[in-house]
Order: sequence, then C-alpha cells, then structure tokens
Amino acid sequence: MITSDLAQAVRALGNELATQDATTFRLVVEGPPRDMDPIIRDELYRITREALRNAFGHARAQHIEVEMTYAKQLFRLKIRDDGVGIAPEFLGQGRPGHYGMTGMRERARQIGAKLSTWSRPGAGTEIELSIPGSHAYGKSPKRSRWQLFRQKVDET
Repeated sequence: MITSDLAQAVRALGNELATQDATTFRLVVEGPPRDMDPIIRDELYRITREALRNAFGHARAQHIEVEMTYAKQLFRLKIRDDGVGIAPEFLGQGRPGHYGMTGMRERARQIGAKLSTWSRPGAGTEIELSIPGSHAYGKSPKRSRWQLFRQKVDET
C-alpha cells in the first residue's frame, strides 16, 4: 500500500481493476476518515484487495461497490457485487487449492475483526468486515509533562 489513507488506496485499486474490465467500480465513504493503526490498516487493505480481485476476476459483475463506514465505535467495510455469486459449497471454505476466502478470514481473525460473507448463485456477493473502533483507529498518546516526569522517576 503506497498511501496511509485506506480509502485512497482502495479507490486506486478499484479504478485500476475496473480499467481492465467493463465493470464499474464505486467507493462510498461514510463518516469522517480517521487515522488507523498502521498494521490494522494494511491488513484491511489486503483483505479488500483479495475481495476486489475475486469480484473483478470471477464474479462477472456489472457493478462492484465498496462502502467504508468510519463510526466512533466501529469501522465497517462492505464489498458488494451483482455478479454470479459463490456456489454454496465454496462459500465457507473457498475452492480447494485456493486461499482467497481462507486468507481473508485468517487476516480478519488476526486483527480482531469479524468477516461475514453472503452470496447466492445468480444474486451477487456481499462481504462485510467490521472491527471495533478501539482496535482500528490509531491511538495518539497524549500525556502531560507530569506523566512523563513521573515515568522517569518511577524508572529509576
């Protein structure tokens, strides 16, 4: 990921993938973007990249949309397409020999996020990833000078 802005990185990826296909791509961002923990942000990008590559490469969709919601208590990411859907036997564990769905689930688990997938043949796919704001958003340590002084005294 070249930028620290998740929405900008996802927009660039979606636009790049859309130019290779007749599929339209749309990104919707709700709420004011917030700084994110860099490790969480990078894993969210990797999950999104895998989901978008699957949607553009396999779904035969006309429209693909990513919706990011920056809420105080929760960060939510939804990826939707109007494509062919995922066969029920592959929805849970993915296709044998392919690690896309399995990898997305593992990445989500590692960062404390919940990943859900809904799909039916002929009805498209929606992937939703949510993570508590307390995990997702970067923390800016704001300590007073007294706290710094106390820490130095306590360390000696």
